[in-house]
Amino acid sequence: MAELSTLARPYAKAAFAHAQQASDLSGWSLALATAAAVSQNEKVGELLDNPQLTSEVRAEKFLTVCGDFNPSQQNFIKLLAENHRLPLLSEISVLFEDLKAQAEATLEVEVISARPLSDEQSQRLTQALSKKFSREVHLHSAVDESLLGGAIIRAGDTVIDGTVRGRLAKLAEAMNS
Repeated sequence: MAELSTLARPYAKAAFAHAQQASDLSGWSLALATAAAVSQNEKVGELLDNPQLTSEVRAEKFLTVCGDFNPSQQNFIKLLAENHRLPLLSEISVLFEDLKAQAEATLEVEVISARPLSDEQSQRLTQALSKKFSREVHLHSAVDESLLGGAIIRAGDTVIDGTVRGRLAKLAEAMNS
């Protein structure tokens, strides 16, 4: 996983720098997400792995499937094809989104709870997390009925385990040490 990130990072940074300069972060975000989704298709994977095709042909076929990309985005795809990096598009897209969120001072937060959050709980949690991380928070919630109670919050690299099971595990660990 780390190797994919290492290979994809310079491409994501270059795409981000260009998109930021062109004031088209959302356009590039959409294009990279589309390209990443296309690259995950099984038939497209066979196309990308075909050693009989040149990088130019791969890029053209890939762009045909992707649809309407602007010339800069097309050149980016051609560069990836030339360097045999089209399979990295999913990782490039994820890294681009991270850079975009940092630039926009936003943070995507996932909350997994035992029961659905009420609107009031979501609002209070969003406000608290915005204050804690000094960013605008976009909250995505999911329900996992296997949790006894509480919630797990994932914000970037930070994970907060506020579940009953997590608290009991911490208590048992403290008692054993």
